Amino acid sequence: MDISVVVPLYNEEESIRPLYEWIERVMNENGFSYEVIFVNDGSTDRSWEIIESLKASSPEHVHGIKFRNNYGKSVALHFGFQAAKGDVVITMDADLQDSPDEIPSLYDMIKNQNYDLVSGWKKKRYDAKLTKNFPSKIYNATARRVTKLQLHDMNCGLKAYRNEVVKSIELYGEMHRYIPYLAKIAGFTKIGEKVVEHRKRQFGTTKFGWNRFINGYLDLMTLWFLSKFGKQPMHFFGLIGTLIFLLGLIAVIVVGAKKLIALSAHVSAPLVTSSPYFYLAILAMILGTQLFLAGFVAELITRNSSERNNYLIEKEI
Repeated sequence: MDISVVVPLYNEEESIRPLYEWIERVMNENGFSYEVIFVNDGSTDRSWEIIESLKASSPEHVHGIKFRNNYGKSVALHFGFQAAKGDVVITMDADLQDSPDEIPSLYDMIKNQNYDLVSGWKKKRYDAKLTKNFPSKIYNATARRVTKLQLHDMNCGLKAYRNEVVKSIELYGEMHRYIPYLAKIAGFTKIGEKVVEHRKRQFGTTKFGWNRFINGYLDLMTLWFLSKFGKQPMHFFGLIGTLIFLLGLIAVIVVGAKKLIALSAHVSAPLVTSSPYFYLAILAMILGTQLFLAGFVAELITRNSSERNNYLIEKEI
């Protein structure tokens, strides 16, 4: 099979049928063998009924997954990726803001230009400038700096992947925003970008909110930390703990040395315990020790983890 299109959705009853008809037309015009996987993320409207109707009329091309509750886009994409059988996997949102006309060029970049992943870039957007476009620019600028991936729109819903990419990454929480970074961590380094059309929302309301913007930064820091120190946490906790402990130890020595020098010179000096620096030094030593021990505990947890030897092998000969 050439292409699997994964469409996560939540309460998009008005746009599901027009989107499928558009995808169907593009696929037939280009002679692609394909499947469209609709993942209904706990919708409370008629979305699932429409998916069932499409399945009845086109059983070979339409597949549906229905969640009992709203688990989030990452979970929807995770199960969609598991079900995908196409050589190239395309993801797009169900709100008709992503154009299926982009599919042939995205497919070409994966199959013929040998990209592992291609992310869309909605260079011209029709969203609210203050509440969505501006936060998106800040988020993407930060993401580029942290991930070292020069993508202008990392969270764009329209992406294309080699099938082995989606089978090699695990999505949870809100990690769908960082699929290119997850792919890079997994060893897929040929990641490209393509300017794509952004269309105005015709139906429904946006699911974007400030809570997602804040959570995005927290998830980014989590991913960065896990990619750097997930396998060897002692390298982080041990290093920071040792530095803080040594700083406290040096401070204690300095405070004690000043007292000894004053005594040897028969000069009156305040008690060591009357100096605030003494207590700050002791606190630093305690914190350093705790961080060092936290590194040991993290290493023990990692050693006993079932994922400790989970590495991806590209080829064997």
